[in-house]
Amino acid sequence: WLGALRFDNLALRSLPVDASEDAGPRTVAGACFSRVRPSPLQNPRLVAMSLPALALLGLEAPAADREAAEAEAALYFSGNQLLAGSEPAAHCYCGHQFGSFAGQLGDGAAMYLGEVLGPRGERWEIQLKGAGLTPFSRQADGRKVLRSSIREFLCSEAMFHLGIPTTRAGTCVTSDSKVVRDIFYDGNPKNERCTVVLRIASTFLRFGSFEIFKPPDEYTGRKGPSVNRNDIRIQMLDYVISTFYPEIQEAYSDNSVQRNAAFFKEITKRTARLVAEWQCVGFCHGVLNTDNMSIVGLTIDYGPFGFMDRYDPEHICNGSDNTGRYAYNKQPEVCRWNLGKLAEALVPELPLEISELILEEEYDAEFEKHYLQKMRKKLGLIQLELEEDSKLVSELLETMHLTGGDFTNIFYLLSSFSVDSDASNLEDFLEDLTSQCASVEELKVAFKPQMDPRQLSMMLMLAQSNPQLFALMGTKANINKELERIEQSSKLQQLTAADLLSRNKRHWKEWLEKYRVRLQKEIESVSDANAWKTDRVKVMNSNNPKYILRNYIAQNAIEAAENGDFSEVRNVLKLLENPFQEAERFQEEYEEAEEEGATAAAAACAQETRSRLPYCSKPPLWASELCVT
Repeated sequence: WLGALRFDNLALRSLPVDASEDAGPRTVAGACFSRVRPSPLQNPRLVAMSLPALALLGLEAPAADREAAEAEAALYFSGNQLLAGSEPAAHCYCGHQFGSFAGQLGDGAAMYLGEVLGPRGERWEIQLKGAGLTPFSRQADGRKVLRSSIREFLCSEAMFHLGIPTTRAGTCVTSDSKVVRDIFYDGNPKNERCTVVLRIASTFLRFGSFEIFKPPDEYTGRKGPSVNRNDIRIQMLDYVISTFYPEIQEAYSDNSVQRNAAFFKEITKRTARLVAEWQCVGFCHGVLNTDNMSIVGLTIDYGPFGFMDRYDPEHICNGSDNTGRYAYNKQPEVCRWNLGKLAEALVPELPLEISELILEEEYDAEFEKHYLQKMRKKLGLIQLELEEDSKLVSELLETMHLTGGDFTNIFYLLSSFSVDSDASNLEDFLEDLTSQCASVEELKVAFKPQMDPRQLSMMLMLAQSNPQLFALMGTKANINKELERIEQSSKLQQLTAADLLSRNKRHWKEWLEKYRVRLQKEIESVSDANAWKTDRVKVMNSNNPKYILRNYIAQNAIEAAENGDFSEVRNVLKLLENPFQEAERFQEEYEEAEEEGATAAAAACAQETRSRLPYCSKPPLWASELCVT
């Protein structure tokens, strides 16, 4: 089945490859890649495969013996056997992690296998993530485990089907090989199954790829492994622009500074549009370091990501992001900061005064334009573009925040709001909306104080007695947030469910009246109101997903898979391939699969207690305890 794959490994021909083949952790100077070998796994077996992703490589669904095809995929995409034409290598890059330069990082667990030519002549780099040690593994083992691999596999495909630029995932293969992981860094390690994901993209080069030339950092003292190798920087720019931005190469072939400026302008705009797309579906990346930013504007490296449930602009999806650097509302500015670091890494081939001006002129304008265009579609504002639309969006989000509204489900419901609703219909609609708002119990969990009262008391005393030291510790924002939690928690003790419902209905009624007025302007601008209504619903339903990869859905699939049942991973994958559609047919298939005994007995308990909710439900209360680091 896999014999049809045709390799043409342009990156290894175009960029310097390390002469040493020592697999141990080391500094790799003067090279972009190091040759490596995947480490075999015991008894590899397929968890799931994405046929739409594999079709990019020219692989069609196995016509006859699916079982044999799955075994073949497990053998080759675990790294246990190499495909003819593949040349495994690990990529060298650096990065600013949580704002500080970390020096050499590189593919510590991922391996480039090569570039496959697709059926229409396009080129796809394929990677194995979790295939073993590389020179960049540092103190780690080069392995990934089942839970993180399932999350990356499912989210890569979910993002694609949401229409968001992303790397893809072709297969997820697990094994009987085990590694020890301390999931929450709390001294409770456990054995977990080694698992490998086949990743697919035009390239996995990133901003950090250009940081290998960085001289010693003034704050950390760390430096890139290839300082003073401007010749390699030129090679990389030539390769990236001619391969992935050929129209720019063609337009500026005789002026490298203009060419590099056009490239930087394009990646600036792509990144701005990408983050706007994230914000519009409530996606939080979690680790927006410069080494996790794609040089072609894709969502890359799915780690502690999360789709926001209850709308909170300060939502932090990564349990180890203690300062909230990568919170939902910080993503646009962090990506701009990262582009600034890319600009620094391109000097002298692109002077900083040119790139900084591009960043200043292009990034915010492109982000705001794309964000508002997308939000208009989500609200069904398809006819007019009015200045007031930005305020309407802000007020919607503020209402969501005040009522603890579920970001995805509130947007999905809005397509059923009618301009000419009578009082009775409006009341029914308000019932639907408020059912997607946080309950008193959910709010109590959300605003539960997190600090030890004695610790908080000491910090407040320090703020009074030594404000300079308190400022240096950088905990003011955390303390303010804790004080807000205590205040909210106290108010919630007196709040009844009836009072909350009444308050929420009032907030939504106020916003819906503004929305109705804006929709009325749309109707007045068209000749056929019925055709407009049909188009509005169609546009809204193709921009507001019904299904996203919520943490609790991923967790259910992970728990079943850890008990040997992969059917839930496959069910969720199928569901996420059609995120905008009512999944009636899927539900029937799911029930049939259960009747056929596809749900393993070992997973029955977890599934019984946790899977009864429809996949479009806002999360159950237990989901608030999930922590992804």
